[in-house]
Amino acid sequence: MKDCLFCNIASGVIPAKIVYHDDLVVAFDDINPQATHHKIIIPRKHIATINHIQTEDNQLIGHLVSIAAQLAKELHIAEQGYRLVMNCNAGGGQTVFHIHLHLLGGRQMTWPPG
Repeated sequence: MKDCLFCNIASGVIPAKIVYHDDLVVAFDDINPQATHHKIIIPRKHIATINHIQTEDNQLIGHLVSIAAQLAKELHIAEQGYRLVMNCNAGGGQTVFHIHLHLLGGRQMTWPPG
C-alpha cells in the first residue's frame, strides 16, 4: 500500500534499523522505544488491523510470533521474559494501520500495562 508507513519500511522506501527480514516479515527497532529492547515485527503483506486477518493469514501470524521468540533469544531476553503486544484500532492504541507485533524486553514489565 503506497501510503502505509510500514509497507514503505518493508519495501526499503523509508529507512529503518532492520534487525530481521525474510520473504514474509520484517523486524526493526522502534523509533520510540518503551523498553531496553523494543522491536516491531510486521508482515510484508498489508493487513490494516487484527480485525482484517483472514483464515489464510493464520500461518503468517504464527510466523510473526515465531520470529519474535527467535529475536528474544538472540537479544538474550527469552529466559528473563518479554512482552508481545499487538494493538487493534485507535481505542486499542494502534497508530499505524498495518498490523505489527511489539517485542518489548530488558526491563521488568508491570501490569496492568496502561
